Amino acid sequence: MRVSLCQGLLSGAILLNLLILYFVSRAQQQMMEKRKELGRGTRRSALPASGLGGGLGVLVGVGGDLGVGGGEGHSRGQRVTVLLREFESFENYVGDVANSFLRQRPELPFLAVADTSPYPPLLLPEGARLLVLSPSPDQPPQAHRPEFHVQTEFVLLVPDGVELEQPRAIERLIRELEGEGGGPVRLVASPVLARSAVQCLHLRVNLREWTGTYSPAASGSSGSVCTALQGDAVVLIRTEDLFNLSVPLGRPLFSSLFVQTALRGWKVKLLESPCFAANHRPLFSSAHNQWKADTRLKETTGKLMRSFGLKRLLLSDGKEQWYGCSKETPRCFGTVQDDTPDYLYLDRWTPPCCLRALRETTKYVINILETSGVRYWLEGGSLLGAVRHQDIIPWDYDVDLGIYLEDIPNCDHLKNLDSGSLVDANGYVWERAVEGDFYRVQYSEANHLHVDLWPFYPRNGVMTKDTWTEHKQDVEFPEHFLQPLVPMSFAGITAYGPNNHRAFLELKFGEGVIENPQYPNPTKKRLDRSKL
Repeated sequence: MRVSLCQGLLSGAILLNLLILYFVSRAQQQMMEKRKELGRGTRRSALPASGLGGGLGVLVGVGGDLGVGGGEGHSRGQRVTVLLREFESFENYVGDVANSFLRQRPELPFLAVADTSPYPPLLLPEGARLLVLSPSPDQPPQAHRPEFHVQTEFVLLVPDGVELEQPRAIERLIRELEGEGGGPVRLVASPVLARSAVQCLHLRVNLREWTGTYSPAASGSSGSVCTALQGDAVVLIRTEDLFNLSVPLGRPLFSSLFVQTALRGWKVKLLESPCFAANHRPLFSSAHNQWKADTRLKETTGKLMRSFGLKRLLLSDGKEQWYGCSKETPRCFGTVQDDTPDYLYLDRWTPPCCLRALRETTKYVINILETSGVRYWLEGGSLLGAVRHQDIIPWDYDVDLGIYLEDIPNCDHLKNLDSGSLVDANGYVWERAVEGDFYRVQYSEANHLHVDLWPFYPRNGVMTKDTWTEHKQDVEFPEHFLQPLVPMSFAGITAYGPNNHRAFLELKFGEGVIENPQYPNPTKKRLDRSKL
């Protein structure tokens, strides 16, 4: 078979890419093996008598090869790298933190880590270095990857403004972490003196429901063991554990770190007595800089949570933080194909912000229907949700209500919709649906989460319509199911539904539908009931 010039060039390009991929992968593997060998070697040797140093957002090595560019004057056998990650370029004490550690242990490597080159530039003492994470087209990839700059067994994460006053403090943290063996405690932390009190929390991350939940953790006689920290602390973690995280140095550091460690079942032990001081308080010298820092924290937290797929945080004080859609933004998912929204393919359910919007819209629509004298009932999957959950089905993406066709003239929002849509005073959009002979109420012009209203009329004791969809539940049914309508709990309110909901649902969906939950289109995506 004759090979053309283009085919030959393409084959050569593919081969070249495969070779590059192989050598980069091999280099990374060798680096990890070298780090493990170093760790095994240092575990057999004793720590220096003068102790070790630490810091947050700064990499400092203790006893061993630096792995930060190093220097011939540095001693071998180091076990700890101190990493300072959290600082603001417009005002910080990174230089003071570095001086504090290097005065106690001048042989320590010190690395401040930033997303981009700080401006104004950092004033770092000799022996301290800056690592910028943003890649540069003129440098190799390892120049911006921190795992290539840390070759010690442990990493110490310290906050800005911290000072090392007790040289043996890091030794104590190492002993505590090594004393845990191979158990679930994979991090050890020490409070920072003269800063806001650090709190030990339990964090439960439910990716399927896009939610993180914080709750207080009880303290023990030798410290607290929990899954997250809030406040100022110095944290020791094994280097291998840190760089096995998907985002080892995300910001905010603690938020990023503990979401990932909680998902892995790791715990952190918070020691009772502080071992590190913080003489710079407050951290910012002006109200304006404090405002800038608070604004930056809010922005980075939102960016982090959205990248992790967390749209709702329940805090330990009962407050909530939302990072999903709102009335002013589009909903979290696009046009639904084959009755299967995109998030189901990710093994996730309806985002909580979307459920919140659906509940608000449902409550609003039902209130208008009731005050207007329009008879309605919960239909289809919404009735199924009311029976199973007293709420919207956790993976559903709209709400369905049946209404009496003859009652439509009673409602000002519905009776004139043949001529177009209506945006009411509260921003809800009422329209005649283009997909068929029914009505739709959207959460807003920007956010198209909606409640569908399906008009039926009685004929010879049967509720029927003039047009039908392809949904199997869109069928005629006896009117006696609606005589009378009965109250049901749904989405935080009392709504009305058919008087024999089981018979009604089994007529629509089939026998056993209540006890056997399934996704809307199991031919595309099936529900794994073992995970319920």
